[in-house]
Amino acid sequence: MNYRKTEEALARLSPEQYYVTQQSGTERPGTGEHLNNKEPGIYVDIVSGEPLFASSDKYESGCGWPSFTKPIAPANVSELRDTTHGMIRTEVRSTHGDSHLGHVFEDGPRDRGGLRYCINSAALRFIHRDAMEAEGYGDYLDQVEDVQ
Repeated sequence: MNYRKTEEALARLSPEQYYVTQQSGTERPGTGEHLNNKEPGIYVDIVSGEPLFASSDKYESGCGWPSFTKPIAPANVSELRDTTHGMIRTEVRSTHGDSHLGHVFEDGPRDRGGLRYCINSAALRFIHRDAMEAEGYGDYLDQVEDVQ
């Protein structure tokens, strides 16, 4: 698939999705549509469609945003130094769509690598496991398992 940012994709974004992905904004904690999603599937960039995270790597961190232990395809996630708001953090962006996704921290589950990818729901589109093949993401089915 050809993952990229297009004018058509940007025009389909809600104001909040545009603010988060294109202006490096942050949705209010506890408000994101994917925060409590426990269905099996993958999360892709709302702009480019590139696969980012699998439901099997999602966990409840208590931070108020969806949290993941690792990207589904590391090449699709870029990590950049972020010194805004008087802090030093690592920003997470989609590689092909250049969408702001959130930040990564080193306080994740130690037994799963120790990372917490804290991601805005507004930057993501969820694709249920049952629709992955039809939507062109069948290559990632082996990374999705039932979530309890």
